[in-house]
Amino acid sequence: MSVCTLHHGHAPLLISLPHDGSALPAGFEDRLTASARRVPDTDWHVSRLYDFARELGASILVPRFSRYVVDLNRPPDDVSLYPGQNTTGLCPTVQFSGEPVYRPGQEPDAEEIAARVQTYWQPYHTALQQELARLRAEHGRVVLWEGHSIRSVVPFLFEGRLPDFNVGTAAGASCTPALQARLAAVMDAQNDYSHVFNGRFKGGYITRQYGRPADGVEAVQLELAQINYMDEETFSYLPERAGPTAALIRRLLQAALEH
Repeated sequence: MSVCTLHHGHAPLLISLPHDGSALPAGFEDRLTASARRVPDTDWHVSRLYDFARELGASILVPRFSRYVVDLNRPPDDVSLYPGQNTTGLCPTVQFSGEPVYRPGQEPDAEEIAARVQTYWQPYHTALQQELARLRAEHGRVVLWEGHSIRSVVPFLFEGRLPDFNVGTAAGASCTPALQARLAAVMDAQNDYSHVFNGRFKGGYITRQYGRPADGVEAVQLELAQINYMDEETFSYLPERAGPTAALIRRLLQAALEH
């Protein structure tokens, strides 16, 4: 069973889309609440939004299964990435709405969680590590770009409306100051989208774990408000919104590739 797909590019850029998957294993859906069966917390359509990156020579890693099976952007020991704040775990039992993921008594136990890590989490991270190593060996450096999206208003996680572009660099630890400055210059040069660096979303496990600027691996997470490319209620992709959004992401990726 393939749990992820990897497009091998030729540029020093790997785009990881760990929450793009929406599939559920056989029998899994029966354990979920009615609202969770829609897998509403998916980073809908990000692989479509980032499809242009192939033209830049980027490698692209995409999972098959929903974050409700296992969250690929959480540490395997499930230590909270945002201590003291509401968040969801390695095998989420709560939706971003605050509603339960599982019907009563259907939550996974420790043994099942360990099995999910082995079956779904580990292969993604193995692929990610191997591709980072390949690109770094070929180019001497590589940028890992974490592509994410989320509803623009999620009271369970944050107050008010989220900025359009939320760039996370683990408070500057996961990339060089020069790379962050180039990205900031791109965002400051436009007036169509609001943005913040290292706000509510500073970068998840992947950004923090693999971003090692001193070792030639720089990592950046972009958490995009979904209103900028899709209908947040129906989950429909809206090309008229997505086009300008993708164009700005392209400029960010081009800045990331500068060296």
